[in-house]
Amino acid sequence: MQSKLSDIELIEQTLAGNQFAYADLVKRHQRFVFTLAMRFAKGREDAEEIAQDCFVKAYRSLASFQGQSKFSTWLYSIVYTTAMTFLRKKRVDTDSIDDEGTFVQVESHASAYDTNNVENKSRSYYLNQAIEQLLPDDATIITLFYKGEQSLEEIAQTMGIETNTVKVKLFRARQRLKEKLERNLKHEVKELI
Repeated sequence: MQSKLSDIELIEQTLAGNQFAYADLVKRHQRFVFTLAMRFAKGREDAEEIAQDCFVKAYRSLASFQGQSKFSTWLYSIVYTTAMTFLRKKRVDTDSIDDEGTFVQVESHASAYDTNNVENKSRSYYLNQAIEQLLPDDATIITLFYKGEQSLEEIAQTMGIETNTVKVKLFRARQRLKEKLERNLKHEVKELI
């Protein structure tokens, strides 16, 4: 079965002409590619466009992948450069998420499992809201490190910067994220009181 193959095996099959192998690669990485694209685009349609462009670019450049890093690192570097190019072309205004009127609707249920699920969704919502308010580079580093579970070296390779620079940027991004969370949650607490 294709899904049990490694990324390298799927790449080899794709290069040998098996298009279904590339479809498996896309399925394996599409969610995270889309998440990264959302960190830049701030809009679903633009993020979908960026993600689609990334997979097309990756397919066209697949023969140049040499396996010196993980496929995900290579792919995420394509996401980063594609998103940065997209931003330069679009010159997207960075509006606050509060201005967009984005809300999450959560159904409440009596069971403890559902309560935990609601709490987790709420935490995830506030965290994602705060990440979306960060600058694209900060959001990318936070997303790659925590959600993508990439090492500092892999992030450096993805973004084309030095590892020590990633350390500094990650530290600063965490600080900014903390400030956003404190500000957002302080506002939420005031609304509840």
